[in-house]
Amino acid sequence: DGRIGDVEMMTIVSRDPGPPPAEYIKVSGGMFRDMTIHDFDMARFLLGEEIATVSGTASVLVNPEIGELGDYDSASLVLATASGRQCVISNSRRAAYGYDQRIEVLGSLGSVSAENQRPVSIEIANKDGYTRPPLHDFFMTRYTAAYAAEISAFIDSIENDTAPSPSIADGLMALALADAAVRAVKEQKTIAVG
Repeated sequence: DGRIGDVEMMTIVSRDPGPPPAEYIKVSGGMFRDMTIHDFDMARFLLGEEIATVSGTASVLVNPEIGELGDYDSASLVLATASGRQCVISNSRRAAYGYDQRIEVLGSLGSVSAENQRPVSIEIANKDGYTRPPLHDFFMTRYTAAYAAEISAFIDSIENDTAPSPSIADGLMALALADAAVRAVKEQKTIAVG
């Protein structure tokens, strides 16, 4: 709504508590198509402009079997729009402390962020410092309300004959960005998204 001014930069952190089984890795399409693809959606939505270029690096730091299957488990990507807006995405298949999902958008007048959610929001402070409960440990518990809202919006679009959002075009653009990320990491260069 303009309270942080014009969007300039954003950071997305998306880290799973642990890697999926090898059977899933074999059919997932790779980290960028099964995990980062959601971050591409978020970046497009919050940047308010199409992404023009993708660059990045990825490696296998969590589970050697993932690398043997031709995939990565750790990645850092930089997306940029034609006007210069930027998004940095940090992904890992392992966050020993729980399901780590954070985002920050920096604008010309301030910033806005969404922090991690916990099953309960209790914080204890004493002589030893501050203690909070652990993060969610699975995406199904972290996004229960979001999935319910998504299903409700889809049903509403059918009942009212309105276009769903996100659209099929949004899904295709996220896939195009995932494909660009695969190339950027493999070729170690910035890839133009077309």
